[in-house]
Amino acid sequence: MIKVSEQAKLKLSNLMQEEGFDAAKHFVRVGVKSGGCSGLSYDLNFDQTQQDNDKVFEDNGIKIAVNKSSFLYLVGTILEYSGGLNGKGFVFNNPNAQRTCGCGESFSL
Repeated sequence: MIKVSEQAKLKLSNLMQEEGFDAAKHFVRVGVKSGGCSGLSYDLNFDQTQQDNDKVFEDNGIKIAVNKSSFLYLVGTILEYSGGLNGKGFVFNNPNAQRTCGCGESFSL
């Protein structure tokens, strides 16, 4: 399961609304793909449709869809948002990552 911090919830809700999605009905799709300086990178977008191979759950009022192949990489991850002058945007605090890059957008196991 992926946890969503309060700051991430607020930012996701606002972004979803701006892009025509409804946080009460639609999903934040989180995944892992090959690439990035550490080997694997995170993928985050919005979706209206649940796929057959999705695991879907809800945390802090945000519905999250993760395909089964990405799920094992993301179990226990906390999605946070850091704004402000030194903010990075969305940050994945992934306990499964053994190495991450400086920008926090890619990792390796």
